[in-house]
Amino acid sequence: MRIAACALVAGLLSATHALAAAPVGWMVKLSLDGRTIEGTPLSFDHSVVHLLGRDGRLWEFDPGDATNYRKTASRFRSYAPSEFRAELLRDLGKAFEVSGTGHYLVAHPRGQRDKWAERFEDLYRSFVHYFSVRGLKLKTPPFPLVGIVCRDQRDFLRYSARKGMSVSSGILGYYRQDTNRIIVYDMHARKDLDDWHKTASVIIHEATHQTAFNTGVHSRYTRPPLWVAEGLATMFEAPGVYNARYHTHRSDRVNRGRLKTFRQLAPHHKPELPASLVASDTLFRTSPAAAYAEAWALTFFLVETEPREYAKYVALTAARPPFTDYTSAQRTADFTSVFGDNWRMFEARFLRFMAGVK
Repeated sequence: MRIAACALVAGLLSATHALAAAPVGWMVKLSLDGRTIEGTPLSFDHSVVHLLGRDGRLWEFDPGDATNYRKTASRFRSYAPSEFRAELLRDLGKAFEVSGTGHYLVAHPRGQRDKWAERFEDLYRSFVHYFSVRGLKLKTPPFPLVGIVCRDQRDFLRYSARKGMSVSSGILGYYRQDTNRIIVYDMHARKDLDDWHKTASVIIHEATHQTAFNTGVHSRYTRPPLWVAEGLATMFEAPGVYNARYHTHRSDRVNRGRLKTFRQLAPHHKPELPASLVASDTLFRTSPAAAYAEAWALTFFLVETEPREYAKYVALTAARPPFTDYTSAQRTADFTSVFGDNWRMFEARFLRFMAGVK
């Protein structure tokens, strides 16, 4: 079975590792663990297949674990919005309805279209505009982006558990890179969180991740440095970034919570800190609050002072070969190729700028 599977998939791939930001190439249908999957193979060797499903999901599996391989089309074609909608309703049940916008399908409690659908679409438009005016040409996602809004925390935790996600009560929402979906809940329904802005900030953060990974700012096939992804998402939480039309001052672009944490770190700041954040994700495991604050501050500094260079650097991180490790040395080399390798001077400019942020 393994030999047959390998031979068939290998024959379907004309350029296994010549991967574009949007899927191209053959479509195959196969059986895996009792379910039928259809999509385009992204990379393949004797031990692993990476496949992009028609619903945007990324699959990774041993070629010998799948059966009934067959070619179905000469190019990738995502599910139609009606097929996406039907799949979501089958998965979520009758308590939900699905609203469509230009780029989004949003599953939400029945009767709440006006509360959710256009907010997701507005965030998408703001993101695209933000990067377009800074010289980064974005790609249109090849499939609708999916957001799921659970009625309350209980439904959110129940849904996450059903999907194999171990989520603590402190988690307010998340974007899953494998399924390509956002899952949040309406915190307005909680008596201790009756402010819409709390829900909005979570949606903004996760929608930024989702849009970045689907428009080519990040690659879904090779993870960017964590500070790049989280710095961008925390930056978009500020009204002057996600809604610049109505919040036009630089002070509106400041994430007040992250700035407060960064100010607490500043007296002990050393050149090694940004250098280590560029090279490694370790700080996110050992000191998450400090890592998020530093990632936001570093991103804000670069975007405000060197926007074209920042766009060039982000494009480098997204151009990595698919499904390969991004080593510390490579991460540092990409950063210093754009911003230079004098970390002491870089930190001095960084701290001087941040000291002036009001």
